[in-house]
Amino acid sequence: MATETAGRRQTARGPEATAPAREQDVRPMRADARRNYERLLTEARTAFTEHGTDTSLEDIARRAGVGIGTLYRHFPNRTALMGAVFQGEVDALLGYAKELADAPQPCTALVDWLRAIITHASTYRGLSRALMTASADETSGMARCSVPMREAGGALLARAQQAGAVRPDVNITDLMQLTNGIALAVEESPDDPGLADRLLTLTLSGLKAGTR
Repeated sequence: MATETAGRRQTARGPEATAPAREQDVRPMRADARRNYERLLTEARTAFTEHGTDTSLEDIARRAGVGIGTLYRHFPNRTALMGAVFQGEVDALLGYAKELADAPQPCTALVDWLRAIITHASTYRGLSRALMTASADETSGMARCSVPMREAGGALLARAQQAGAVRPDVNITDLMQLTNGIALAVEESPDDPGLADRLLTLTLSGLKAGTR
């Protein structure tokens, strides 16, 4: 939309354009700014669930009762907003990875965690595609999601490899891309509820030590 683009130009002037997103963690927001921030997150979460991650940012701002400039002051671009919205999903997955860290079957634990990623990704249409893109760009607003996810998955993968259950040449970056690809396939095939498990079974066959 033209007005959405104009809003982006208005707020993206020089290095200070990304300052609000970085400073949120180190400088407390005023009460009114905090209320706007929370309303924007609430409305973005609803919009992403109902319409996917490519929904209009102007509509999100309108539903939150603020102007598009306010949205961009808090979230300088779409991926920054997506990263903030998806943080709750990421926190849940990171917590699950910690629960699985001492599981008696390391390979099963890894696959269970990958299955959980696919389930969480299906909550928001477009999330899997965004995570795939973010894996190649650590400056992206989605890096706050993708980087800790790779670290958590890397630990589970290392345990499975140390147990001799997974090939030593498998790396977590490729495995996360493969998982996001499965999530994207599941997103595009809503009438096939067994697709995720079938594709994960194929993935596991290729991961096992001794296969090439």
